[in-house]
Amino acid sequence: MTAQARHAGRAQGDFQSRAANWDEEVELLARALPPELARALHERTDPGELLEIVLDLGREPEARVPGREVLLADHPVSASDLEHVANNVGQFGDDNRAGIERTLHRVSAIRNRSGRIVGLTMRVGRAVTGTGEIIRDIVVSGQSILLLGRPGIGKTTMLRECARLLADELRKRVVIVDTSNEIGGDGDIPHPGIGRARRMQVKTPMLQHAVMIEAVENHMPEVIVIDEIGTELEAAAARTIAERGVQLIATAHGQTLENLLVNPTLNDLLGGIQSVTLSDEEARRRGTQKSVLERKAPPTFDVLVEIQDRDRVAIHQPLADVVDTALRGPMQTPKIRLRTREGRVISNVDTPVVLASEPPATVSTSKPLGIFPYGVSRHHVEQSIRELDLPVRVLGNLDGAGAVLTLKNHYRRRPDSLRQAESRGLPIHILKSNSVSQVRDALTRIYGVDKQDEATTRALAEAAAAIRQVKTTLRPVEIGPQNAYLRRLQHQLVAENDLSARSTGKEPQRRLRITPLPEEPA
Repeated sequence: MTAQARHAGRAQGDFQSRAANWDEEVELLARALPPELARALHERTDPGELLEIVLDLGREPEARVPGREVLLADHPVSASDLEHVANNVGQFGDDNRAGIERTLHRVSAIRNRSGRIVGLTMRVGRAVTGTGEIIRDIVVSGQSILLLGRPGIGKTTMLRECARLLADELRKRVVIVDTSNEIGGDGDIPHPGIGRARRMQVKTPMLQHAVMIEAVENHMPEVIVIDEIGTELEAAAARTIAERGVQLIATAHGQTLENLLVNPTLNDLLGGIQSVTLSDEEARRRGTQKSVLERKAPPTFDVLVEIQDRDRVAIHQPLADVVDTALRGPMQTPKIRLRTREGRVISNVDTPVVLASEPPATVSTSKPLGIFPYGVSRHHVEQSIRELDLPVRVLGNLDGAGAVLTLKNHYRRRPDSLRQAESRGLPIHILKSNSVSQVRDALTRIYGVDKQDEATTRALAEAAAAIRQVKTTLRPVEIGPQNAYLRRLQHQLVAENDLSARSTGKEPQRRLRITPLPEEPA
């Protein structure tokens, strides 16, 4: 045997050895490539990191891994390369997507005007167990859940895991409407990642709504799972399913609740939005304009989950109340959950910020954290709160208010809002005029602002605001530098709220970094 033959034999053996070590399903994706590109893929990438392979006619082929691209050849992709891949994957549907049998990979085609393939995106699909644990309690409760998130964040993976959890662990009758074969994989036999759940394939995306209804009428499911609700017909079908008492778990186009609220096609999933004209008295009672937005019907879903990261979600629940609040004013703060590396699920704290045992009067727990201005300029109140550094919210109605600001002429007329405030025992502070100085003086009296202690006031107010932000977002917050005495007061405030803080930096720039949990040593 010649040296060249021995070298080729060793190279082939090394290639087969590397292939044997690859994930079996990722290896099936590699086998669809031309041999030269498959060999380069094995040599230059880690199968556990591989996200997708991009082949564009006339450009160098590349594999994408987190944070970078890896070139697979120094010459451009040819038409024969594209044809080789197209012949080694499943049949392309009307949505220009194909798959590989018994895998979760998706191959998407780009075509020219004559219909010839000029580009391919080969996206790696993985069944990752455990991704549904972060919302397990909601899934098993029987509530209908809508998942949102940017492309590639893991919506379909979580959807698949929810289907498996309900079918295998709760033994429920689960039917998946799988339009692009991304949940159950390509081919007639579904991927084992969906467990005992049954899968209905859809001939063309235009018929997804019809298959949704067919699934309910023909197969008596307890749970329907759908990926990518995107049309008015699909939204209407989803409402029909929910009205029949079937639990619905689905994803939709959009990243956040705000996206859906302004989407005229899909806001029906939230109950639909209509404009309503109020009477003068009702508008005054609510503290709003006469023309307001209201929800038309109950939402199709009970809970909306925004997937912000692979191990972090924001939960809007109950969805009907959340939508009503959003239409009246500022969006209600969602519940944040994150999963640690150890698999523990942490949720943000619902309780308000607990202030230090002996804080200055400006942040005393006996002082109202919400102010309702009736007939007083909201802008003046917000400006004064900023100038005085007070941890106070300005509200549009009495819900959650601890005090009311109003003018003398409004108080004399005793409108419904002020009568309700009195019946609730809320203090009503009467101003002589609707001016910034009057508002500032009133807030100074209410909160006992001491001009001689402005530094302490500002430092503790900043810490209190940071504590609320950490509890809401579960992310660390670094606040401004303070001297040792003020940092000690801030540390006490953080400890009272069951959070963690450490001082960073050098004097005079030493400051607190507040975290939801004790930080691991570097």
